[in-house]
Amino acid sequence: MSNRTPVLLLTGFGGQERALELAEPGTVVVHHDLSGLREGMVVRSESTVRPDGTAEERVALLELAHGCVSCTLREDLLPLLRALHRRAGTRRIVVRLDPTLEADALRHAIEHVVVEMVGSVSAPAARDVEVVGTIGFVDGATWLDDALGEQDLGERYAVPDDDERTVAQLAVGHAQNADLLVVTGDSPDPARLRAVLRRLAPGAPIARERVPLTGLLPRLGAPRAPIEPFGPLLPGCPPLEPDGDVRLIEFSARRPLHPGRFHEAIDVLLDGVVHARGRMWLATRPDDAFWLESAGAGLRVGAAGPWLAAGGQGSPDRWAMASAGWDEAYGDRRTDLVVLVAGADPVRVAETLRWAELTPAEFAAGPGEWALWHDPFGAMHADPCEDLAADPAAGTREDEEMS
Repeated sequence: MSNRTPVLLLTGFGGQERALELAEPGTVVVHHDLSGLREGMVVRSESTVRPDGTAEERVALLELAHGCVSCTLREDLLPLLRALHRRAGTRRIVVRLDPTLEADALRHAIEHVVVEMVGSVSAPAARDVEVVGTIGFVDGATWLDDALGEQDLGERYAVPDDDERTVAQLAVGHAQNADLLVVTGDSPDPARLRAVLRRLAPGAPIARERVPLTGLLPRLGAPRAPIEPFGPLLPGCPPLEPDGDVRLIEFSARRPLHPGRFHEAIDVLLDGVVHARGRMWLATRPDDAFWLESAGAGLRVGAAGPWLAAGGQGSPDRWAMASAGWDEAYGDRRTDLVVLVAGADPVRVAETLRWAELTPAEFAAGPGEWALWHDPFGAMHADPCEDLAADPAAGTREDEEMS
């Protein structure tokens, strides 16, 4: 049995205030309020429930570390988790995340960012604490509109001016990375909302807000593993059959994509599509795989690393997946995408993506000819700072932002 202190993450656009329902003796609830970011301030609150059931409140005002919210959180929250583990009587830590933060990125930081502690060995916070699950709160009245929309995050929340994420990216990320979903409020189309969530976060129980959180905790399974660029694109066995206008589309191509046509085809993923993800083989980039990820009207394409056939390194599982479809000439190079539509025409989506694949004649021309083509993916943007508010995998690859 682990002697690490369990950590429960609460995320989403509403409902995290219900953290107090979990405040039994020995529980510490931590929250960083980022509403004052534009004034350069972060407020951290810490509520500890004593054995007699009363709560001790502590509030700290933090200054942004060189203007970076991610650095501020890393420098405050990660050491705090290790310190709380050492505090006598701490049985569980509940982290109520600001709506602009993503649980998956925090889990990555807990596992991998080294924290220096006075009187203790320097190590990631995961040495002392263990994330046992993430509860994602979904606003039934607005979530589908948010997930399909194009609103910039800065139009709704106080975020740094250089934060280019959209509300859709956060809405999709909150739900996709949750181990348990709680729908709050009334949805105008509850069946459609449930159909989307079952495909976006397969295996995650979906509960209504009237159910007490303490009664939901036993339904938490093991935290879901993050989706890796070269791993399975449909983990958790989501429903593959259509449900109204909601369905998953699987697209595969053994010939590379024409960079110009694919750049045009991307528009088909920005309307009526909740989420798309997958790896791509671009004809003008023979050695590097590319990773595509979209949410609503925002889409990102970035380098994911070399193909195995081009000298890339991989786990035994990656080699096993690649060997099943290995091509004598091109190895594991191929395109595999998964698209979750909610309103888009699935036939049009599939046909548009197929149009971007090289024709047999173009394919026969070979890499020497492909290299001469114009490549609109040539200029990539690299984030200089690993951000708690971003997808952890994206922090290590170059990205092109599109909307």
